[in-house]
Amino acid sequence: MPSTLGAMSAESSLAPRLRAALNAVPAYVPGKPAVAPPGITAYKLSSNENPYPPLDSVRVVLDKALDTINRYPDMSNVDLIAAIAAFVGVAPANIAVGTGSVGILGQIIQATCDAGDEVVFAWRSFEAYPIVAALAGAVSVPVPVDAAQRHQLGAMAAAVTERTRVVIVCSPNNPTGTVVHRDELEAFLAEVPRDVLVVLDEAYLEFVRDAAAPDAVQVWRANPNVMVLRTFSKAYGLAGLRVGYAVAHEAVAAALRKCAVPFGVNSLAQAAAIASLEAREELLARCDALVSERERVVAGLLDQGWPLCDSQANFVWFTLGADSSAFSAACQDAGLMVRQYGTDGVRVTIGEVEANTRFLEVAAAFGPR
Repeated sequence: MPSTLGAMSAESSLAPRLRAALNAVPAYVPGKPAVAPPGITAYKLSSNENPYPPLDSVRVVLDKALDTINRYPDMSNVDLIAAIAAFVGVAPANIAVGTGSVGILGQIIQATCDAGDEVVFAWRSFEAYPIVAALAGAVSVPVPVDAAQRHQLGAMAAAVTERTRVVIVCSPNNPTGTVVHRDELEAFLAEVPRDVLVVLDEAYLEFVRDAAAPDAVQVWRANPNVMVLRTFSKAYGLAGLRVGYAVAHEAVAAALRKCAVPFGVNSLAQAAAIASLEAREELLARCDALVSERERVVAGLLDQGWPLCDSQANFVWFTLGADSSAFSAACQDAGLMVRQYGTDGVRVTIGEVEANTRFLEVAAAFGPR
């Protein structure tokens, strides 16, 4: 008879069983923190963050909210949902919130996909899409963007099969910055089956100035299989607090709330988001300033001869191929952290005026490719 010690020893040598689906999960690559040679100010242009600090009015609310962080936040997010619903012009039943738009993306896939189901999205696009799909055991169906770095909506519609549960349309697209237009989106939706959920991801909505871009809430109202995804991380400058929201038809919104992590949106995030909606005009003035900086940077790059796609976000995209690493290194040597995507290209966030000016100098020295 084997000894108990021997049995325990054999058992302890076994590793815990983990889901095989994890083998298909790609790693999320965050933007690098800002570092610089001695004597040079470093700037982080790698994460599409808002460079402005919190508004004074938001700071006051956060300071007051600190008094209650010994208590759990409102799990139902009643006040936050009411504020968002009033801002968007919909019923509270049409709003779901989560830990940033990434958190809600996870809720969407959990609510719609079983193992083997399909999620269609453009590529290159937001790198969280294949991650949340793989975590659910779903199959990613990436559809290449076109030469202008725009969604090929016709090809995306053609990629829909009986196993497709979700199609994600990222506009402005991260990392290329391009937007879909109203007419092409309507034609696309006419081809997608009504039992397939179409997610309009608008994380960079407030930076859009293209008059041909659709009103996503209007599109949602007209289509029972459409939902809208937004975040407080970018224009509202609350990236560190992790809060986003979805505008969805009632059954979908209820499913998203069911899949949310209990107490996921913390009390500070709830308070700051509500205060930010109240101070929206002041925040949008900051967005206008960032758009002006984007236009200045784009004009400078075009004058240098760089071929650029039409970015409507708070960043610009460089399709650099094999030169991506050298370009990133040149930026880093100048104290600018940018976001490299392998050999596809490099994304550069519009940041502080000084950072943008320095970046134009680096781009001029490197030369267009």
